[in-house]
This record gives sequence, structure tokens and C-alpha cells, in this order.
Amino acid sequence: MTGPAPRAARRRYVTACTLFWLPIGLTIAPLILLFTERGMSLVAIAGFFAAHSLTAAALELPTGGLSDVLRRRSVLAAAGLLNLTAFILVALGTAPWVLLCGMALLGAGRALSSGPAEAWYVDAVHARCGPGADLRPGLARGKTATSAALAAGTLLGGAIPWMLAGGSQAGTRLSSATSGLIVPLSLPLLAAAAVQIAFVGYVLAALPEPPRPPATLGGVLRGIPLTVAGGLRLGARDALVRRILLSAGAAGSALVAVELLTPGRVAALTGAPESGALLFASLACAGFLCSGLGSHLAPLVARLAGSGERAVLLSLGTSAIGLLLLGATALSTGASATVLAAAGYGLVYLGRGCAGPSENDLLHRRVTRAGRATALSVQSLALQLIGALTGLLIGVLPPGPLPWLLAGAVLLAGALLWTAGRTHEHARQGR
Repeated sequence: MTGPAPRAARRRYVTACTLFWLPIGLTIAPLILLFTERGMSLVAIAGFFAAHSLTAAALELPTGGLSDVLRRRSVLAAAGLLNLTAFILVALGTAPWVLLCGMALLGAGRALSSGPAEAWYVDAVHARCGPGADLRPGLARGKTATSAALAAGTLLGGAIPWMLAGGSQAGTRLSSATSGLIVPLSLPLLAAAAVQIAFVGYVLAALPEPPRPPATLGGVLRGIPLTVAGGLRLGARDALVRRILLSAGAAGSALVAVELLTPGRVAALTGAPESGALLFASLACAGFLCSGLGSHLAPLVARLAGSGERAVLLSLGTSAIGLLLLGATALSTGASATVLAAAGYGLVYLGRGCAGPSENDLLHRRVTRAGRATALSVQSLALQLIGALTGLLIGVLPPGPLPWLLAGAVLLAGALLWTAGRTHEHARQGR
């Protein structure tokens, strides 16, 4: 079997990306507000997100080998089934342990989905066109589809509760008829579960796999500790790689702070959770657009800055300024403070989007072909682990500017790492 033609493979890859990330987008706006409506404290909510991040981090490296053993399509389908179960648990659960299990399953699904779709696309194109085929157009379209799905899902996930809560008594009737299990804020998660069913069906039907050398489960499991140790040694011996990993952790702190603190702040501004979800959905959609703009501008920023390292410094510094603006306006509700907070939110995502391509370009120049996947996995681990720890700390801090300022200080420290002496940015180019 040679697999689908390149155009068909690209179309299927883009469709798989859209169907997987659209449900995630549907949950972004209502999730924290739903937890709050279920009576969960900020400490408990931070614990739920920590369970998600820690589960994803623990499975990040093992599931990469699993996709080689069980094939890309099987792992993607398993990720969809885990997410389907998680969405139902979170949508209908009222007990903390049920919600905790749901978030942990989402973390497992996130880990399982990290890479197999892209690997399937690369396998399919290589099977038809050889290893010299140009992969960039398809990969770029996959990234675009992911951002578009997240933006559309976020807007829709915020609009559904707002439409049910206003203009009719449908939301009240729905809640009373189901003893509070289904409320307007839970419907986007049930919609996400429905889309996830379509994702699983599509993956099983539309992603045939080209043949590849067989691998044994025992061999992969034995290689996992060696993979982890190799990635850790990479960061320990190379100062540039170490800065990239620490910067990823600092970015994780910033993103967790924004995800945890913004929904409640927006709901307090609007006075109702449903309208807060709609406003947060619009804000999150704008954040995705700012991140995409930052990524688009990254090559230009690197040229203007004179190097990728200076570009990372400027980009992370921009994100840190955005968090500090959010902290400085945390206790204010006036129009000028709201405008500054919105600008700060945009700067967080703009700077993060701009830093990512330069960081990864530097990373790929410092590692060999055999170590690229390991380095990316360790980078993802750093982001998730430090983000989870920051989220737990934010959960016990008093509300107000302090949690924002803490995250801003961590991100600023990550930016200042890049003021160290320049490394040879073009070393090992072409590896």
C-alpha cells in the first residue's frame, strides 16, 4: 500500500486537525465558569488543571513510542475516545473527583494526540513522493486549520450558553429537568463530545497508513527511560538548549495564569457567567489571532533584531509586559483599565507567538536529526510541568494583582535568560 496522494493526504490531515481541535475550542470559554457554577473553589480548579498538565506531561514521551507500535491511526482514535469520555464527565459531573478524572483524561488524550496526525501525514507523503518531498505546505495548512478550529470553537462555545441564558427560559427548563446536571455552560462540552465522535470515525475511515518497519512494544518501553535521560542530558550540557527549555517553562507559567484567571475576571466585569463566557470567548479568539500574527512576524522580528536570540528576548519581554499590565489593572474596572488589560492580554499572545518559531529554529540548529523529537518532547514537558506548578501556586494566592505579577515575574526571568552571552546561532546548521 502506497497511501493516498499528497493532496489527498494533506486534505485528510487538515480535516483531522480541524475535527480534533474544534471540540477543544468549544470548551475554552465555559470550562472554568462551569467549574465555578458547580461550586468549585479556585484552589480546586487549579488542581483540576494541574491534573491535566501532569497527566499530559507524564505520558508525553511514552505515547510517542506508542504511536510507532500501535500505528498512528489507532493512537489518534484512542485520543478521541479519551477526550469523548472526558467531555461527558466534565459536562455532567458535580463531584470534585469526577471533574478531576475528566481533566486527567483530557490530559491523557492531549498526550496521545501530540504528534501522530502530523507523523501520519509525513509517512503518507514520503510513501508516495520519497523523503525529499516538500512537507511545509501541508504542515502549514494543518497549523492554520488548528488555529481556525480553536478560534471558531471558542466563539461558538461562548455563544451557546449566552444564547440559552438570554431571551427565553430554555436554560432554566433544561437545568430543572435534569436536576442541574445539564446547564447552559455544560452544553458546549456535550457538543464537543459529539464532534469527537465524528473525529474518531473519520480517523478510522480516512487515515490509511503506509507500511513501515515493525517495532515491538517491549523495545519501545525499554527505550523510554533512555529517551528521557537523553533529553535531560541535552539540556544539561548545552547552555542554549537549557535556555530554550527554561523559557518554555516560563511561557507555561504565563499561559496557565491567563487560562485560570481571565474567565473569572471577565465574568465579574459582565456580571453573569453566561455573558462572561461570551466575552471571554471573543477575547480568547483574539488571543489566537494575536498568536498567529506573532508567528507570522517572527522571521521579520529576527531580521530586525539581528539574531533569533535577540528576537526571543524581545518577544518574551513583550509577553511579560502584557502580564504586568494585567496585574496592574486587576483591581480596576474603569474603561481605561479595561482597555489596558485587553492590550496586555493581546501582548501576552503576540509575544508568545513571535518567540516560538525563533526558539524552535535555534533548537533545531543545536540538535542532530536523531535528537529532534526528544528535544521537542522535553520542551513540551518543561512547559506543562512548570505551568502546572505555577497554577497550583496561583490557586492559593489571594485574588488581585499578585497572581498576575507572579506569572509576569516568571516570564520576565525567562526573557532575561537571553541577555546572556551570545551563542553561535548558526552552529550545526543543516543537521
